[in-house]
Amino acid sequence: MELFFLIALTIFVILVTFPILGLLFKPNGVNLPPGKTGLPYIGESLEFLSTGRKGEPEKFIYDRMSKFSSLIFKTSILGEHTAVVCGAQGHKFLFSNENKLVTAWWPKSILKLFPSSSQSTILAEGMRMRKMLPMFLKPEALQRHIGVMDSLAQTHFKASWEGKEHVTVYPLAKLYTFTVACKVFLSMEDEKEVQQFGVPFNDMASGIISIPINLPGTSFRRGLKASKIIRDEMLRMIRQRRKELSEKKASPTQDILSHMLVATDEEGQKLGDIGIADKIISLLIGGHDTASATITFIVKFLAELPDVYRNVVKEQLEIAKSKAAGELLNWEDIQKMKYSWNVACEVMRLAPPLQGSFREALHDFEYAGFSIPRGFKLYWSAHSTHMNPECFPTPEKFDPSRFEGVGPAPYTFVPFGGGPRMCPGKEYARLEILVFMHNIAKRFKWEKLIPQEKIVVDPMPIPAKGLPLHLYPQHYH
Repeated sequence: MELFFLIALTIFVILVTFPILGLLFKPNGVNLPPGKTGLPYIGESLEFLSTGRKGEPEKFIYDRMSKFSSLIFKTSILGEHTAVVCGAQGHKFLFSNENKLVTAWWPKSILKLFPSSSQSTILAEGMRMRKMLPMFLKPEALQRHIGVMDSLAQTHFKASWEGKEHVTVYPLAKLYTFTVACKVFLSMEDEKEVQQFGVPFNDMASGIISIPINLPGTSFRRGLKASKIIRDEMLRMIRQRRKELSEKKASPTQDILSHMLVATDEEGQKLGDIGIADKIISLLIGGHDTASATITFIVKFLAELPDVYRNVVKEQLEIAKSKAAGELLNWEDIQKMKYSWNVACEVMRLAPPLQGSFREALHDFEYAGFSIPRGFKLYWSAHSTHMNPECFPTPEKFDPSRFEGVGPAPYTFVPFGGGPRMCPGKEYARLEILVFMHNIAKRFKWEKLIPQEKIVVDPMPIPAKGLPLHLYPQHYH
């Protein structure tokens, strides 16, 4: 009873004192954006996360845009007072002022899941990563992986789809994209090893965007446990690859892991093993989670929209019929998949795999008539433009023609971010998504087994039950 009283008293003191301290320490004359910051420490994080898990991630943003300002509002999420910058104008401002007025910032949950990281080391190593990744992730370099992706897709469909009446799409999409990532980034060949390595990644991904409270049963606790399992295995791979490189059994240019092991910075220093492990893990998460969510929604929308499905099938079958028996997809084939990519883009507009991202103010500055103090956190949201009728008329309508010609206006379609921090894996994701679309379209027709399946965001948007389907074989001559 005494312990309960002490806990209750502590909570009362925190709830009463923190707002008062906030008023006492608020900078004089600072005209912060309108909004509310909710409970101490927790802020509005629970609502921010729960609207996503209820399948309405845009609700948090649009409720506050309507109530406070359509350009910028103040909140507190994931333990930080944050200004949410909205609309195409906001995206342009943040993306074009990268490393001038703002810089990348990561929530505490991410820093604790990646022990080699701090805000400063993440920024410095992130810049180094962006210098070394283009040689692997630019279109010219990725062309040699298209056949590999197609071969892996064929093996995947033969093992996990063909001959089955019912399948659940999301776990299979994750298996496909994770297999591709492991092959391209790590040269992993063994299917069982890949599957075992992938098991803890779900828990780690859920812990990345969570309230960083390390208590039993929380997403953050599960994420911490998973990150240790993944990191230990990654460190084992690093030791093995270093041995293979020294014995000339591996090439310094065969994949990203080899390159990281031999690369040095301007001062001749190499990345440490923990740093390499964390960077590879972040690539694996980014390289398969977002693409698998997009693939799942592509299958969902094609099941719901027969005209769109028929157009995709027509495009993909024309490519299939032009290939000799056993011939793999190539760069020229990918370039013919224009309508299919428009469909994928419209899927990413309606269900963006990247909901948004954080920045930190490097200096005091003003935006939209409001003051942003140095150190203040900022957040941009894809939903503030993707579902905005000013950017996309009748935004709830599925319309791939939005991406024909010059496509949407600048800074309105941002599934990969923008500016200097645009996702370096954009072209990689395009290739593996289109290879998947080709292989499923030429094999199957399908219908959803749960017509009104709920969508949840945790941290990616996914169907609540994983999108179970009834499969029918595709017949063509």
